[in-house]
Amino acid sequence: MNSLPLNDKTMMDTRLFVTSLTQNRPPVGLTVQLEALWHDGKGDWERAHDLINDLEDKQSAHVHAYLHRKEGDLWNADYWYRRAGKQRPSLSLEEEWEDLVRSFLL
Repeated sequence: MNSLPLNDKTMMDTRLFVTSLTQNRPPVGLTVQLEALWHDGKGDWERAHDLINDLEDKQSAHVHAYLHRKEGDLWNADYWYRRAGKQRPSLSLEEEWEDLVRSFLL
């Protein structure tokens, strides 16, 4: 199976999202923010960044901030955290990734 489909009868949770990282493609029906986090979880930072780079909403800005924090570009990350109405967290990158996934799955 190449991807896990999502529909009105399927509730994705963090565990299932993480399990989907073993697939070749992201689950069908993810938001762009979750798809970006999925690609980042697969180790494809570039694809994750490409998906949210030109988006202006606060959720995308939050993912964008996380990605630049992961990249080590803290000045740029802080810019995007401000755009998202957030502050750079003191969490590990792994914890922030999990928190973002969890928040977008709600």
